[in-house]
Amino acid sequence: MIIQTGMRTDIPAFYSEWFINRIKEGFVLVRNPYNPSQVTKYSLSPDVVDLIAFCSKNPSPMFPFMEYLKLYGQYWFVTITPYGKDIEPNVPDYQKVMEDFKRLSDIVGRDSIGWRYDPIIVDADHSVDWHIARFEEMTRVLDGYTGTCVISFIDIYKKVEKNFPEVRAVLGEDRLRIGKAFIDIAKEHGMTIRPCAEGKYLEEYGADCSGCMTLSTYETALKTRLDVPKRAKNQRNGECACLLGTDIGAYDTCGHLCRYCYANTNAELVMENMRKHDTMSPFLIGNIEPGDVIHEADQKSWIDNQLRLDIL
Repeated sequence: MIIQTGMRTDIPAFYSEWFINRIKEGFVLVRNPYNPSQVTKYSLSPDVVDLIAFCSKNPSPMFPFMEYLKLYGQYWFVTITPYGKDIEPNVPDYQKVMEDFKRLSDIVGRDSIGWRYDPIIVDADHSVDWHIARFEEMTRVLDGYTGTCVISFIDIYKKVEKNFPEVRAVLGEDRLRIGKAFIDIAKEHGMTIRPCAEGKYLEEYGADCSGCMTLSTYETALKTRLDVPKRAKNQRNGECACLLGTDIGAYDTCGHLCRYCYANTNAELVMENMRKHDTMSPFLIGNIEPGDVIHEADQKSWIDNQLRLDIL
């Protein structure tokens, strides 16, 4: 099975010590975000966890612990965007993150890491030409360290409306111009553009619109086939073909405080939750509470021992 760590928060950036303590103890407890007293216990044994998927804007705090992850398959998406502190208050400078990306790629391998340039925001300070110039600069630096770049344009969720009221959806003509330019630039540097939940309109120009966290992505990283049960093939919406896996994070816990974030309600709640974090707790935030109902997840390896594939 696949354990996902990055759809609700950034575990490598803020909770790497806690995560490695969970690896050492062999399990994690996760609250249902819509019914917090319902708790699922997941085994983290490499006998049942085939791959751990990470999504991070700052992977460097995990570097001291990489030895503990060697028994697992890994796939890392690292988001690197050239915005300033006005939009991404606590994200390290993108030049540093690019160097960390290269170091991480050297550790896990080019097939186990992808770059995310998202969300794309177009406004007076971040024009179409600005994005194209920054993207060209960044692809030159990351050439050879990944074959994948995922892009998406800003989605105006309710939380985004509240925390970033001046942001606007990107016009169709700007999406097309950026998308086509990015596809051509990426191709020059050995990368394929994968739009995230953006439909198929960039496919004719050379984008791979099959999804960004797909079964093929994970099989390539593992260099083997996965026999994924039908119940595990969840999709967020009709445009998402990704195999998301089981997420062990929690909403309202990401200290980056990016203004476009869909997973944080507000900075005050995030800071309150982060104060409740205990590196020794089986929960990311807090601990066992009266009334908690804990059930163990039904887990097994998805590696297909009958059909193995060496994917180059």
